[in-house]
Amino acid sequence: MLAMSVAVPAAAQDAERQAATIARADAAARDRFVRAVEASGFAGTYLFYRGTNRIAGGSAGAAVAGASGGFTAEQVWPWASVTKQVVATLVMQEVEAGRLSLDVPAGRYLPALGASSPTIRQLLRHRAGLRNPDDSAADANGFPSFYTTGTGGADWCTAGRGVAGGAPRYNNCDYIVLGALLARTTRMPLPALFQRRIAGPLGLGARFIDPAVGGGPDTVWAGGPDTGDRQAMARFGAAGGIEGTAADLAAFDRALLTGSLLSTAARAEMWRGDPGFGQSSFAVRLRGCAAPVRLVERRGAIGRFAVRNVIAPDLGLSMVLFTNRGDAGLGDVRRGTTHDLLSAGACA
Repeated sequence: MLAMSVAVPAAAQDAERQAATIARADAAARDRFVRAVEASGFAGTYLFYRGTNRIAGGSAGAAVAGASGGFTAEQVWPWASVTKQVVATLVMQEVEAGRLSLDVPAGRYLPALGASSPTIRQLLRHRAGLRNPDDSAADANGFPSFYTTGTGGADWCTAGRGVAGGAPRYNNCDYIVLGALLARTTRMPLPALFQRRIAGPLGLGARFIDPAVGGGPDTVWAGGPDTGDRQAMARFGAAGGIEGTAADLAAFDRALLTGSLLSTAARAEMWRGDPGFGQSSFAVRLRGCAAPVRLVERRGAIGRFAVRNVIAPDLGLSMVLFTNRGDAGLGDVRRGTTHDLLSAGACA
C-alpha cells in the first residue's frame, strides 16, 4: 500500500516534468521559426505543427505589395497542385477498399482511355504518356489555352496519348484523368467525393473552386485571386482546383499523420519514392539537424500563387506556406525560404 501511495505522485511529477520539457521545446521552436520568417522576407501565411500542437502560425508582409493591410488566417488560398496530394489520398482509399488496383490498366475503370491504357500507378507517378495541357496552343496572353479559352478536361487529355512508361514527365492531365476515373467508379462528382471523404469528416471549409458559385470576403480578398484567376484555376480540376485556408491544409496533414484517412500501409505506399503518389518523399539535410530528415513534400503554383506543404513523418512535424508573390521566392525543402523555415522549426 505504501509503495502504491508513493508511486502515484512520482508518476504525476514525471508527467509534469515531461510536459514542461515539451512546452519549452515548442516555445524555443516557435521563437526560431518566427525569427526565420522575419529574416527571410517571406510574404504570406504560415503554419507549423508538431503533432496536434500548433507551434507557430501567422502571416508576414503586406497582402498587396506596397499597400497597407496584411494577410489573415481566414483568407482562402488556391491549393494548386496540393490538390494532387488530396486526389492521391482518395485513390488510395479506393485501393485499400479493394475497389481499385494500382497495377491493372486504368481503362478497366475508365473506358475512354482505350486499349493498352496506362495503369493507375503510372498515372499517379506521371508515367502515363497522356497529352500535356502545357503543350496546348497559347491563348492571347501566352498562357496554355487548356486552362483558359480552349478545350479542356479529361476528354482532351485522353485523345492522342502516347506510350505509357519511361521517365516521369510532370503532367496535369494525369490527375485530371484520375479525377474522372474516381467520379466514374464512385458514382460521385469529385467535389462531392472530397466533401464526403475528407472535408466533411475533418470539418474543413476547403472545396473545389466553382466560379459560378462565387465567394465571400474570405475568398475574394485584396491580393487574392480575382474572378479571372478563379475561372482559370477551376479548369485545373483534380490537378489543382481546390481552395481553402492554411488551417484547412494543416488539418489535412495532421489527418494523414495520425492515420485517420489511410492505413499505415496505404499511406506508406502513397509516400514511397520521388515521385510518389501526388507528393515526393526523400531525405533532406536540414540545417541544425544531426542526421538527414525524411520529408514528404507537395509544392504547387498557379500564376502568382504558390504553396509549400511539407510533412516530416518521423518527427511528427508539418509546415504550410502560402504566398501571392510567386513560386521562385519559396524555393524547396533543399534550399531557399522553405528549407530555412523548416530547419528553424525542426532543428535546435
